[in-house]
Amino acid sequence: MMLIADSGATKADWRFIDKDGSSQAFSTIGLNPLFWTSKEVTSEIKRAFPKTVQKAILNQKSRIYYYGTSCSSKERKSIIYSAVKHVFPKSKIVVDHDMLAAAHAVCGDKKGIAAILGTGSNSCYYDGIKITETIGGYAFILGDEGSGAHIGLQFMKAFLNNELSEKVREAFLKEHRLTKDKIFDAVYNKKYPNRFLATFAKFVYLHIEDHFLNELVKTSFRQFFEKSICKYEDYEQVPVGFVGSIAFNFKDILQKVADEKHITVSKITRNPIEELVKYHLSHSSGSAMKVNRAREQTV
Repeated sequence: MMLIADSGATKADWRFIDKDGSSQAFSTIGLNPLFWTSKEVTSEIKRAFPKTVQKAILNQKSRIYYYGTSCSSKERKSIIYSAVKHVFPKSKIVVDHDMLAAAHAVCGDKKGIAAILGTGSNSCYYDGIKITETIGGYAFILGDEGSGAHIGLQFMKAFLNNELSEKVREAFLKEHRLTKDKIFDAVYNKKYPNRFLATFAKFVYLHIEDHFLNELVKTSFRQFFEKSICKYEDYEQVPVGFVGSIAFNFKDILQKVADEKHITVSKITRNPIEELVKYHLSHSSGSAMKVNRAREQTV
């Protein structure tokens, strides 16, 4: 049996593959170890997992692959690993960064650059086996160009500085009814300000025919390419694949900016989970299993 997870900052997608080959899909909220404790992750797994899946994994030895945002250090991986191990003590568990999930999804076993454009943004160079370099992933205060949080941040700045057209401003106020005090409270006082800001990317998408908003998204993508993708030595010679809701929803604009930068886009997918299932099923025997076992966390 196998359980595979791909967790972003907002949402985590899970696939359970039973020993007979059948699968079950379900979701939880994003489990970010920057903001979550092991105890909180444990509680969410127990609360949100289907009881049938919990029972099956508890009763049988399973292999669990968890790919998540912010799982880039031993300490952060340990938060997730400890929680999953607490709930499923019999399972062999691999915890890794969501960048590797993106690489597996858009590159498979071939060399290329993988990028995430969702609530946050990140990128990596993948040699067909492992990640050899990463650029980005600095969270919304220090980076995250091209992400939902970055687009939402630029939109919020434009709103507060009265830079939006009257039509767009009225539509926004009618839909959200936000005040300056409410915005400040959400950004500076409450948890998950990145999620709060990223929610406004949907409004931008729905009003993308507005020239100012269209240019706002283009500028955000240009900054992402310039600060991340174009920093890789041979970025013009290898394909670049994208995962994430922002990449998928704004794919036409993303493609135009990529063309400006002479970048070859190989794939744009909203969610890597289905490709991850294919990847692990195809690598679940022989030498590939040895590689997977070598990557299991023992923290």
